[in-house]
Amino acid sequence: MAKIRPDYEKSLFGRFVTWLKGGSTRLDDAMAHAMDDEASLSHAEANQIAQKHEADYEARRAALAEREKSMYVHMHSWASNQGKRISTWFYRIAAVVICVSIIVLLVSTAAELPPYGSPDNPAHNEVSQRYIEQGMQETGAVNIVAGMILDYRAFDTLGESNVLFIAAVTVLILLRVTHRPDGKPTTSQLEAECDDRMYEPKNDLILQHQASFLVPMILMFGIYGVMNGHIGPGGGFGGGAIMGAALILYLNAFGFKKTERFFTFKTFSIVSVAALSFYACSKAYSFFTGANHLDSFITPGTPGMLFSAGLIPYLNIAVGMVVCCTMYAFYTLFRKGDM
Repeated sequence: MAKIRPDYEKSLFGRFVTWLKGGSTRLDDAMAHAMDDEASLSHAEANQIAQKHEADYEARRAALAEREKSMYVHMHSWASNQGKRISTWFYRIAAVVICVSIIVLLVSTAAELPPYGSPDNPAHNEVSQRYIEQGMQETGAVNIVAGMILDYRAFDTLGESNVLFIAAVTVLILLRVTHRPDGKPTTSQLEAECDDRMYEPKNDLILQHQASFLVPMILMFGIYGVMNGHIGPGGGFGGGAIMGAALILYLNAFGFKKTERFFTFKTFSIVSVAALSFYACSKAYSFFTGANHLDSFITPGTPGMLFSAGLIPYLNIAVGMVVCCTMYAFYTLFRKGDM
């Protein structure tokens, strides 16, 4: 029987046979020893390496924070000094440029206008001539201005009335002091009530007696101006302003408590919406029939009569209601913050 060498497994042929059988090689052994060394070293120095990495991270973080702080201080200093001066100069230069441009545009436009009173002026055309010569026949209004703004240019007047209503709504949104959801007054409303007591009449008999005499007369004069706007001077805007002044006088004489018996926020909402809706619907009917050349039941009537000029008297009433309510609403909101 052949004798096996003691170092057979370490010989070249022995290692080859071991490798063929699926055993480990010298490279595997070396890698295993290296992994064991690395594992033993990382286990021993894990805390030291982790602390070193954490210290490096904190150092980088502190450096980044210091750099950000320095950048913020620099930007704030620049904005407070150089940036402020640059923005100020830019604002001044832009303001001068814009103003000069507008002035040049207006002056050059005015220089191109035709001479005043010249028969060749664009204003002297068939439109104004038609207003003057056929306005009464077509609209039934003796007052040419009323026929023009409430018939020929009724769409523009509707826009003006809506502008008043939108202005009133905007003031309501900004200034009105409302109740809480449970109906109780808020702190702001109580403070407004206390402030408003300074302006209450305090039983001023002279003011109240004069108001009792003047308010009905002012209201009648305003109604007269509204109803006769198509016959003579007046109309919805002027008459509505007069009626609004009457309501304000009554409020100053008798206070909110008595005025709210017949004019509240609900009254303002109903009257304004109803007046604008009537105006829009009635003129929409006129626009539709006129654009399609359809017969309309609205006739000019007899010029000079109270109920004539088609829809113009009723449109004057609608405009007057909107103007009256808007004036009173503005006054009450600026004084008390409520209606």
